Amino acid sequence: MRYWQTLATVSNRLTEGAGGLAVALVPLLVLVGTWNVLGRYLGRWLGRNLTSNAFLELQWYLFSAIFLLGAAHTLYQNGHVRVDVLYNRWSERRRAWIDLLGTLLFLLPFVALLIWLTAPPVITAWRIAEQSPDPGGLPRYWVKTLPLVGFGLLCLQGIVQVVRLGRFLRQPQR
Repeated sequence: MRYWQTLATVSNRLTEGAGGLAVALVPLLVLVGTWNVLGRYLGRWLGRNLTSNAFLELQWYLFSAIFLLGAAHTLYQNGHVRVDVLYNRWSERRRAWIDLLGTLLFLLPFVALLIWLTAPPVITAWRIAEQSPDPGGLPRYWVKTLPLVGFGLLCLQGIVQVVRLGRFLRQPQR
């Protein structure tokens, strides 16, 4: 019981921090994206290049970070997309069973596979300090780490969800 509380607390704090970072990156993404558009059109008008490949890469890196860091937070807040239109009409126990089975059969195996497939390229990228092949491009090794971090947080949050749902389902029905 004590270990479960510690795991849940650590996971929730990490998830909240990652979600907060993802939210904080959104205005930066908007600014960089706006500059990329304005710089391109203003540059054409002035006959000068006002933006660079680094800004385009930064826009994609920020988008990736927001998506990957926000995934676990979305699961934590129960804000993920539901496909089943009947879900809201079901009892709390039935919804818990569906969430538990979905997490065990789909989420956790999928995330484990992604972590397993992502780890070798990330290790290689860090070992060689991978840079973008574009002239003036940004370092890539840190952005290649984001999937590992994001999927790791999602896996941790999925485990916490399984334990929480399992505890709920073990309670006697009311």
